[in-house]
Amino acid sequence: MELFVITMKEQLGDIIHDTMNQIRKKQSRTYEEMEAEATNVANKEEDAKTDSDDDAPVYNPKNLPLGWDGKPIPYWLYKLHGLGIEYKCEICGNYSYWGRRAYERHFQEWRHSYGMKCLRIPNTVHFKEITSINDALALHQKLLMDSDVYRFKPEVEEEFEDSDGNILHKKEYLDLKRQGLL
Repeated sequence: MELFVITMKEQLGDIIHDTMNQIRKKQSRTYEEMEAEATNVANKEEDAKTDSDDDAPVYNPKNLPLGWDGKPIPYWLYKLHGLGIEYKCEICGNYSYWGRRAYERHFQEWRHSYGMKCLRIPNTVHFKEITSINDALALHQKLLMDSDVYRFKPEVEEEFEDSDGNILHKKEYLDLKRQGLL
């Protein structure tokens, strides 16, 4: 550890020395000198702001979306993500989604969930990629019908075991028990 500190001191010795001189210089300044320096720094910042081209309108002839830097994204990226393709969702109130990623993500967002809730349909995986109200209602009815078919019916499917270990349906078991055979 000591060796590391010594090598760092040797490598950064000039920087440490310059920093110490700068601090001594700042501590020895008068109030007027500090104010003069502060106004110089403020003037330089204002000049830099007025010289920059940020206020000029950005050239965007193809009306591409803007990136994080406020400039249009490259055209190849626009095409790669399919941002020129419009997807409409009737459940969301005919809202348009630009690009496949935004379209797929919207199924979990509040607007789509609220539209499904208004239709009294649960927002489950079954309804992904369904954007038409009529299609959603038809699929919901079909799912309800399928669930009725596969629902457990105790009067038909319930089974009992007799003392010998035989498994019988409820109706057979009750008949045999009433006859006294069990």
